[in-house]
Amino acid sequence: MNNSPLPDSAFLHELANIAGKISLEYYRTNELNVVESKPKAHYRFDPVTQADKLAEKAMREHITQLYPNHSIMGEEYGITGEGDLQWVLDPIDGTRPFLCGIPLWANLIGLTEHGKAVMGMMSQPFIGERFWADQHGSWTSSAHGHFRLSTRKNVKLEHAILHTTSPEPIPARPDIHFMALNERVLMTRYGGECYGMAMLAAGRIDICVEFALEPYDIVPLIPIIERAGGVVTTVEGKRAEAGGAVVATGCPILHERVLAILNSDS
Repeated sequence: MNNSPLPDSAFLHELANIAGKISLEYYRTNELNVVESKPKAHYRFDPVTQADKLAEKAMREHITQLYPNHSIMGEEYGITGEGDLQWVLDPIDGTRPFLCGIPLWANLIGLTEHGKAVMGMMSQPFIGERFWADQHGSWTSSAHGHFRLSTRKNVKLEHAILHTTSPEPIPARPDIHFMALNERVLMTRYGGECYGMAMLAAGRIDICVEFALEPYDIVPLIPIIERAGGVVTTVEGKRAEAGGAVVATGCPILHERVLAILNSDS
């Protein structure tokens, strides 16, 4: 049993190894392995696969074995336990690209302390790329090397790259003036799922806007972005651990300007 208040990043990698192994057993197979479709705001189809359920179950078992006093929140099995430290798991974030065979999905693993995200992991096992954050910084590793992450700073809005996963939610949220922001940036890209947030932390994207996230969608990514120098809040400018409409940017100055546009009455 490990009694340390916070685990080190090696434990994030252990969990990523567990989830990745199970995910790959079901990835690009002849069977879709969809066990259900959950209703989700703004999306017609939000599938759950056998891989989702098995990967989360295996991570839960490993956490409980080493940290039995920690709480766990997962997409598939809800909340168990209680306490100041809570693991937040999305076994496969981006299940739709997972089903399509497109490697824009990941195993997401986060840890909160007193409700604040303090550690996070985004692992894409098919291409062998990981992004993670611990108490010391934000990092990425792949076959191309091991690097510290850093967001782009001092980017003018007209030179900024904007990302959102899908245009589907935009008409349902006219109170969020996304198209006004879209008209003022250099370009807008769609469809990157959690990779949009990772590329923001890596300095390739400057703004990410998502309209309806759950805690397990964003908690693992918050430390990765913040420790790389970025900012993550709700559209209202509050902490984003509870999800909802979320905005991430590469620096505080750009963040303030983006929030002003998204919340503008004009």
